[in-house]
Amino acid sequence: MFGQPPSAALIDLVSDPVLTLRGDLSVLRANPAAREWLGSDAGDGWRLLRQAAGIRLETWLRDATHAIDTGRPPPTAPPLKLADGQRATLHLLRERPNWLLHARLSGGAHDSGEPPLAEWLALQPLPAVLADALTGTVLRHNAAFTALCSSAPRHLNDLPDLLQALLGWQRGTPLPALTAQRPQDAALLTEAEFTDPQGRQRWLQARLRLWRHDGGAQLLAVLEDQSTLHERDLAHQQLDALMDTAAVGLATFQPEAGWLKAHRKGSPFKTGSKQPVGSLQGINREIVEPASLPEFERLQRALKRGDAVEVRYAVRHPELGRRWLLTRVAPGLLAGGRRSTSVVTLDVTAQAQAENALLLRAESERAVLDSVLVGIVTVGPGGIEWMNRSARRMFGCELEDVQGQPMGVLAPEDDEHAFHAEPGADVFECKLRGRDGREFWVIGNAVQTQREDGGTQTTYALLDIDRRRQAEAQSRLAQASLARIIEGAPMAITLHEAQGLRIVKLNHAAAQLAGRPEQALLGGTPAQLFGAEPGAQVAADMREALESRSTVQREYQIQTGGTTRLWDTRLLHLAGVGGDDTPELLLLVASDVTEQRAAEQARLQAAISQRELLVREVHHRIKNNLQGVAGLLQQIAARRPEVAPVLKDAVGQVQAIAQVYGLQVGASGPLLLKRVFDAIVGSVQRMQGRVITTMAEGGALLNDWCLPEAEAIPIALSLNELLGNALRHGQGAQVRCQLICDLAGVTVEIVNAGRLPEGFALQNVRSGVSGLGLVRALLPRRSAILSLEQQGEDVICRLELIPPSVVHNPGTKHVD
Repeated sequence: MFGQPPSAALIDLVSDPVLTLRGDLSVLRANPAAREWLGSDAGDGWRLLRQAAGIRLETWLRDATHAIDTGRPPPTAPPLKLADGQRATLHLLRERPNWLLHARLSGGAHDSGEPPLAEWLALQPLPAVLADALTGTVLRHNAAFTALCSSAPRHLNDLPDLLQALLGWQRGTPLPALTAQRPQDAALLTEAEFTDPQGRQRWLQARLRLWRHDGGAQLLAVLEDQSTLHERDLAHQQLDALMDTAAVGLATFQPEAGWLKAHRKGSPFKTGSKQPVGSLQGINREIVEPASLPEFERLQRALKRGDAVEVRYAVRHPELGRRWLLTRVAPGLLAGGRRSTSVVTLDVTAQAQAENALLLRAESERAVLDSVLVGIVTVGPGGIEWMNRSARRMFGCELEDVQGQPMGVLAPEDDEHAFHAEPGADVFECKLRGRDGREFWVIGNAVQTQREDGGTQTTYALLDIDRRRQAEAQSRLAQASLARIIEGAPMAITLHEAQGLRIVKLNHAAAQLAGRPEQALLGGTPAQLFGAEPGAQVAADMREALESRSTVQREYQIQTGGTTRLWDTRLLHLAGVGGDDTPELLLLVASDVTEQRAAEQARLQAAISQRELLVREVHHRIKNNLQGVAGLLQQIAARRPEVAPVLKDAVGQVQAIAQVYGLQVGASGPLLLKRVFDAIVGSVQRMQGRVITTMAEGGALLNDWCLPEAEAIPIALSLNELLGNALRHGQGAQVRCQLICDLAGVTVEIVNAGRLPEGFALQNVRSGVSGLGLVRALLPRRSAILSLEQQGEDVICRLELIPPSVVHNPGTKHVD
């Protein structure tokens, strides 16, 4: 069960619905009970449930996730009334990077009571707790753990310091040993002596387990009371220590009888010899270290005279190596007045090694303190005793210059200075003066410790913050300058809190925008700043900026003093700019661009008018040039009769193009198909010297169908060619042309007397420069349909035009 997080291992066994949600609160996994509750597609069922529950559920989900991420208890979920009469109570847990949603159903078949994980913790006799290892939020705990804490905790920071240390949580961060890479089946054991709410001293052992899953982590801890075992082991250790002490080198010396039998049990110097080395008579001069021989001789003299003495010396054992021994001689009188001397020899090698280690450690600590960047000064009853390298550099002196002097020698002449007063436990910030005359600011604290001689020693730790104070002063000046710039800027600048979009700060230009005093607008909504109708749109755009976390640009029309002004607005989400504890804010910067937009619109209209004038002039000149070309071709045809028929067709085509450009000269909008039709019919009649009977059907639709600029000339040339063909092949009979307009498109129908060749097919006509070949080459293939058919003695040519070859533009005005 401890191999994976409880949410991943137990949700399939839970009889209540449990959903694993992604960061956007969509369904990632669902247990069988959830699928039975929401349907086989639990994700779709959860979406429908959220839609049905409405804004109350969405608001709770958002508030709950925010509360859990910030280490606060989540709010109570709103009760859900389901269609089948059930009620659902929701619980949201953090399982980084996902969420765990547990639903308790009541009033139906799924009323399962407490969540199974809570039941498991309740049945656990030992104190147990489950917490988020990253935020410290307590997710589950049982009654035994609550009794240990005296109240139900919501966060690991709420626990006593010893319990936090036992659970691997110190000062809001996990223990490094707990967060280090460890095997999945390995647990971290911690122990500490703890005073429970009833005042009992208890030795607790905690088994900690950490799970990592998709960037998140959970901590499970089970605490065991080891007090009884600890007391038992301590008693055994004390008894063994006492017996070993009595057995090491315990001997009795009587002048009349010499050495009596020694107690040899547990002697660390047992050998195969008859005399144990642990006893004094087993230690001879040959194994004593040369440096310890004077002390060993002093011991021998005390034995001979029966004096009390305590001597420590070193010996070189052939098997155990160098050992330190402590021999205590205690003379006494036995019954009957006989003298007796008890000699106890202890192996104090560990103590001697510990003392040496302490000396080495002290030297090492001095070396470390000498290398740190914080200035450290040690002051004893006689004045300054030691300074590290940073302190000597900070004060511009050596230890010999101030040794034995009070700490005030390093401070300015100020009776209230921290160095002249009794040091306290609080951190202080003060100004100091070095021996070289330099004055600077430091932040520090003082710690008092007891000395072995009964006096006190004060250690000062000082950090030079002179540069930091200069930077802070410059920062304050920059902020003040920025505040003046913002206040005097012609742009409206406001700062809104992210939750309710209420104004927390604004400048004078923003107050002028709203037409109200600044104090009246503080705490107001966007509607109070921009007005009711624009304010709703501004609020929606603000929420978009908060979600996108990018700059959103909008323009708003705002009524100010009876006139409509145009404001260009930028919305920027300020998230985490001041640290994790800074609330999220939204910055609004707006500038009045009414005159700027009006000037731009005027320039645009002027450019459009100039362009239209140039286009009309170009069309007029093209028309004149084309008519000149047509006149030249007619003169050539008059002088060269042999090419007159060919030139006549060319003149007609040029005249058709000239007619289109002539129509575009006077037009200020789309080119009406009806006008093009009339112009081409008139041009053909003049060129051929014949009358064409025309008709038009469609009513108002005749003025709604227009020709795109790109299709005007091809269609005009096609009409010119089709009408010319009808006149040429009409055997001198009357030619009729009809324009039919409806909602689907436009149809041009040309009827002339004649007969099509036997087996005639329009698709077999090859493209060319005249006749039907030219028409097929000019007409759009997909939006123009050309047909020729025989009806009695007449040939009917039908040209159907549909969009995009023609454009239906109702209500278009045309100027001649």
